[in-house]
Amino acid sequence: MIILHLIKSPENMIDYIKGRITELNPSEMTVETYGIGYKILISLQTFSFFEGKSDVTVYIHHYLREDEELFYGFGTRDERELFRLLIGVSGIGAATARMMLSSLSAEEIRNAIIAEDLVRIKSIKGIGLKSAQRLILELKDKMIKGSGGEAGGIIGKADSGVVEEATTALVLLGFSKANVQKAISSVLKENPQTGIEELIKSALKKL
Repeated sequence: MIILHLIKSPENMIDYIKGRITELNPSEMTVETYGIGYKILISLQTFSFFEGKSDVTVYIHHYLREDEELFYGFGTRDERELFRLLIGVSGIGAATARMMLSSLSAEEIRNAIIAEDLVRIKSIKGIGLKSAQRLILELKDKMIKGSGGEAGGIIGKADSGVVEEATTALVLLGFSKANVQKAISSVLKENPQTGIEELIKSALKKL
């Protein structure tokens, strides 16, 4: 007998699912596309992102093990990227990462890690002192360099062309991309509809 072992990549099999929400609650959702209903595990912030919407695009992390196959879904690529960074830390599983994203926003998690705010990180259910220390040790540099995303939760609400143009202009002025993204995110949090000229001027004041 010949047995074929299929090697599957849990992160790359499905990038996103586009369809209609048929069920949505704070911990999971069902999205129907082409007559198939996909049950997807979500965080509280993803729930808030999709609440009140019907036709959606859900970014997927395909969690695949020998005895388990799950879909974790996210409203933005940014949240999914942070989720993947979190589960890459020793001792942080998918359930714990989802709990983190339900307890704090993506921006709050990054800020807590960068600031080495152990108290804030430990306030999340399931995170003890050692886990909090590992998160800081393994992710702080990545957060500072911008590997944890590009402030997608806030920036995603603004015109992407304006954000990209402003980011490029400020980086060319000599500022680091991570600092530029943080400044732009702060400006857009105050006024998501800021135009390109005002966005650059306001971001400069924060750099």
